[in-house]
Amino acid sequence: MPIFESRPFKGSRKAGAGLEERVTEFYRRQVVRRPFLMFGLPFLSLMVGASFLLTPAAALRYERHDRKHRELTHSEAMEIGLKGGAAGDGALSYNPRRRILTKGGTSERDEYYRLMAKDLDSWEQKRVERWKGEPDGRL
Repeated sequence: MPIFESRPFKGSRKAGAGLEERVTEFYRRQVVRRPFLMFGLPFLSLMVGASFLLTPAAALRYERHDRKHRELTHSEAMEIGLKGGAAGDGALSYNPRRRILTKGGTSERDEYYRLMAKDLDSWEQKRVERWKGEPDGRL
């Protein structure tokens, strides 16, 4: 009985070895021989390429944000109760004299004085009326 028949030759392949298996086998051999070229270089190129591809997406995001938060004109600022800075630097600050509450057309100052005029020391606790048949918590 010959000695070498039981040990197949390294170059022999299975009869059903497909393209995917051959490529995988080739890649594994190359990674062992040249690890940076077959593993590190594709990884680094992916990172660099992704940064170039994501740059327009980030720019689009910031442009959209800028469209939402645009600078007000002087007339728009006066309409919503803002006024320019004293130094003329273009900074906006709150103008309380222009702000009007929507409730009855009263200003914040009038509302403040109306609440301060209430007597908070003498008050009476009142129970909320309940529907018929609803328990009210009394014993």
